[in-house]
Order: sequence, then C-alpha cells, then structure tokens
Amino acid sequence: MNQTQPLSKEMIIAILDGIDEAIHAVDQNGYSIYYNRVAANYDGMKQEEVLGKHILSVFPSLTEQTSTLLKVLKTKKAIYHQKQRYENQNGQILETVNTTIPIMSGESLLGAVEIAKNYGQLKLLSHKLMDLQSKVYKTSTTNIEATFEIPYSLKDFITDDKECLQIITQSKLFAASSLPIVIFGETGTGKEIIAQGIHKESPRKLAPFIAQNCGAIPETLLESILFGTTKGSYTGATERAGLFEMANGGTLFLDEMNSMSKELQAKLLRVLEDGFIRRVGGTSSLRVDVRIITAMNESPEKCVEDGKLRSDLYYRLNTCSIHIPPLRNRPKDVSLLIHHFLTQQSQKNIQPEVEELLKSYTWPGNVRELLNTLEYLSLVSKDEAISFCHLPSKFQNTSVKKKDGRNSSLKSILQQTEEKLINEALVKTDGNVLQAAKLLDVPRQTLQYKLTKIKSAGK
Repeated sequence: MNQTQPLSKEMIIAILDGIDEAIHAVDQNGYSIYYNRVAANYDGMKQEEVLGKHILSVFPSLTEQTSTLLKVLKTKKAIYHQKQRYENQNGQILETVNTTIPIMSGESLLGAVEIAKNYGQLKLLSHKLMDLQSKVYKTSTTNIEATFEIPYSLKDFITDDKECLQIITQSKLFAASSLPIVIFGETGTGKEIIAQGIHKESPRKLAPFIAQNCGAIPETLLESILFGTTKGSYTGATERAGLFEMANGGTLFLDEMNSMSKELQAKLLRVLEDGFIRRVGGTSSLRVDVRIITAMNESPEKCVEDGKLRSDLYYRLNTCSIHIPPLRNRPKDVSLLIHHFLTQQSQKNIQPEVEELLKSYTWPGNVRELLNTLEYLSLVSKDEAISFCHLPSKFQNTSVKKKDGRNSSLKSILQQTEEKLINEALVKTDGNVLQAAKLLDVPRQTLQYKLTKIKSAGK
C-alpha cells in the first residue's frame, strides 16, 4: 500500500515559486527567510539581496509602523488587502496591495508571510485606459452627439407589466430634472436600459453618458478613475481627467454602487451636495455639472441596514428611486419578450408547448437570461421551429407548476408532452412514420429514434 510522503523543502519552494503572486516571509525577528522570484521581479531586486537580511535594511523607506510584515509580527493579527507604498534599495518607488498573516505554532510566533499584488502595475493599466478615454473625449468635441450615441432608449424596455409601465412614465418625469436617481433590481432586469433611456429623454441627451461598474475594478483604483489625477500624486502620474470631468454636462452612471467603499461614498456625497471635485493629489477644486444615476442589485434600504451604503448618501439619492421587479413577477412579459425577440431578431417560430414551458420557468437571471436562451434556441434550431429537443440542458431538471397545482420536473413534462404529440401525429397519418415526421417538422431518423426510446421505456 502506497503511503503519502511528506513534502521536501525543495518541493515546497518549487511549488511556491510557481505561484504567480509575490510571496515574502520573515522570521519572528523580521529577517527574510523566503522571497520568491515573483516578489523579486515586483521589487526590482535579486533574491540574494533580500534573503537573510532584516526587512528595514532592504527597504529603508519602511518603518515598524508602515511595514505590514512588522505590524503582523507585533500584533500577531492578520492584515488583509492593505495598500503599501515603499522604496527599495535602488531608490525605486513601489506600490502593492498586501495580505499578511502570522505564522504560528500553537501559541508561539514563528514569523509572518505576505502575499502581494503589484498595485502599481494595476494603476498603470487603469490610467492607460483613462488616457484612451480622455483622447476619445478630446477628439470628439466637434461631433459630440454622434460620439456619445448610446444604444438604448426607454422604448427598448419591452414590457406589458403594469408596474413596469409605471416605471417608464416615472422615468420620463425624472428625466426632466437633474436630481440624482437610484435604480435597483436584480441582475439582468434592465437597469442600464432605464438609465440610458432617462439620459436620452433629458435635456442632457447631446452630452456624454458614461457608465462605470464600481464592482468591476479594485476599490483602490476607483477614486482616481472617477476623480482623475494630478502630476506627481504617485510614481509616473500625469494630469488625467476622471470620469466626472469626462461626463461634464451629461450623465455618469455608477453601477453596483453598493460595492463602493464608505470613504469613496463620502466623496460622492460631497459632489452631489456642492458640485465640486478634486483630483487625486490635487489641491484645487473643479466645478462639474454631472447628473448622477446609480444602480444596485438590492434595495437601498437593505444596503443601509447591512452597512454597505451610508445613510446620508441614501437620503440624498433616494429622492428619485426606481425599483425594477424581477421577470418571475412579470409573467406577461415573458411571452411578450419571446415574440418580440423572435420577430425582430431571428424570424423563428416556436411551438406553443415550448413557449408555455418557458413561461413557467423562474428566470433567476431575468431578462438577460431569457434573451440569451432565445439566442441559443435560434442558433441550435437552424431552419426548424423551436421545439422541445432544442431546449438547453439546464431546463431538464427544472420544476414547473402544472395546471392541477402540483409541481413536476420539466424533464418528465417534456417526455410526456413529446410522447403525446408523436402519438397524435401517428394517429393522423395512420401510422406512417415519414408523414408523421413531416407533420412534427423533424427528420424521419429523429422520429424513428424517439419511437424506439418510447418502446424501450414501455417494456
């Protein structure tokens, strides 16, 4: 019987060196005992320049107060996702985001280990993107209407639901003002369509509409992306306009705003109250005229209760509030969206029984999931009408409610309905398989295969 052998020191080092993160470990006195190649590349150092030396002698700009490794040695408490800015022996300024944990053996402290991400590189990539956005903005001032054309209007929010029709009316009313708006609803309900539609209905429609997902980028970069930077505010920094400046005169749409830090929420609140922004590292303020629309995937009240949203910001935003209900609460809209998509996009037919099954599904991904499913069905059905055999596998074990009120799996309903349709077709064609296949709009081989399965199941 094979027994698992303990990992050798060489194997452990080989594993750690293969990890694409900077790893730095020190003993209980602050002397480096492990320093991988990724860390050396980040810091612009050689491993032998660091190993065996005290961390403060290698990174002279650090102190016992600013070094995350030394902090953890002192407190024996882990530090997660903390930004650190320091200078190496070569005079190079470095920025990282660190997670640092103590190495313990029972109650005894053996040292500390740190995993670092190259925050400076993330910043550089982010600001390159901002430079591109700024160039697009600067070169488009002669034709601003065409450049900032947005794809959606309120007409693109397809609905026959009473509550959603009221949202359209409400959105047109809100569009006439410059008050901030908060839109909340589950993922995929169409929050950005409403936001773009409000912008198109507003007096700002010829000015920029700029959208930023606050949860899609590291929190530490979001401030400079929104407010811009001044030259020298960090290594290599140049004068860069933020999204507030780019959206001046227009609308800034902040999606997933409930993922924004409380500190950044406070700065957003100040912009809402006085209309001034200050670039990162700057000393002067700049007035901007921006209409702010925010979106979140849960109610603002719950976000305040859970500590995700400042209460003072909530009261400022909640003047104009729009709640988009999930698709499962809008059964009429499922059928409306199916026919709208098939008519406008694919010119396909769908069997009534399949449509009924789609209407019975709960659609946790809401309208986005429905439209993606319809695109899939249009693709796999080729030149045929959309039928049961084209439905994706995710529907097979879905529970739906039948007319008698009982729940049953979609798979069993599909099988029963399919058998019923095949039997009806065979009755109409006096048992002629070829004619029945034409009636069902499926290849004869497919029908023959299904008949074989039905007979096998009946044995």
